[in-house]
Amino acid sequence: MHPDPETRPNIPDKLYFKIGEVTDITGLAGYILRFWESEFHNIRPGRSDSGQRLYRKKDIEEILKIKHLLYDKKFTIQGAKKHLKARNPAPSPSCTHPTIEEIRRELKTIRDLLE
Repeated sequence: MHPDPETRPNIPDKLYFKIGEVTDITGLAGYILRFWESEFHNIRPGRSDSGQRLYRKKDIEEILKIKHLLYDKKFTIQGAKKHLKARNPAPSPSCTHPTIEEIRRELKTIRDLLE
């Protein structure tokens, strides 16, 4: 979502990033990242055994989208939330995963057909 791919920061090919690495990549302070976690539910870093935040590459990409909306496009936080929600709508109930019971019924039906 960055306007110019050449100005987009290079994200190393790693599974997890500590908050210090994310601040270096994004140019944002740690307190901003922590605040955005509370405002934007798309940013959900995991935690290490010691409780340190562990961001994934998709978290960093989402942070960069938010940064672009807020800093470059001058969106408000509410406006950025609406924009991101419109671009990534929540899955509809028909897209939910089947329950164990539904899978069992389907498997029994298949088994009966094969017998």
